Amino acid sequence: MKVAIYPGTFDPITYGHIDVIKKSLNIFDKVIVATTDNINKNYHFSIDERLSIINNSLFKDLNLNRKKIKVIPFDTLTINLCNKFKASTIIRGLRAVSDFEYEFQLAGMNKKLNSKVETMFLMSDVENQIISSNFVKEISKLGGNINKFVTKSTVKILKSKF
Repeated sequence: MKVAIYPGTFDPITYGHIDVIKKSLNIFDKVIVATTDNINKNYHFSIDERLSIINNSLFKDLNLNRKKIKVIPFDTLTINLCNKFKASTIIRGLRAVSDFEYEFQLAGMNKKLNSKVETMFLMSDVENQIISSNFVKEISKLGGNINKFVTKSTVKILKSKF
């Protein structure tokens, strides 16, 4: 079974993230969507809220296959998750050239930590490449329409937060 880890903050999950998940499902038997509570980041949603948002978006709103996707929290190195779940690949999403330098360095460090794990970069569809969680939160906070950026349940949660 080919397993991949898709790590991220997903604060909140957007259609850009979801595109990457869907593309991953065409390549891998199982995709583990792992959200972190990295102490170096300032989150809008708690880890439990993000897990709920991800699960609702993927399984309630979009009805994706629960047997092929596992949603988990993590507070360790991504490489440790790969070892735990016997994943051979880390999935990373790219939106723009500006993402590449950081992602390239991260992939290199992960390769040094475990030479058997590859990093695969996937891009979301063109119409979703401009979406970022930060922009979605800002638009929502200012009363803008975010229906094109996140699923229905996420729209509802964001509206209730602001």
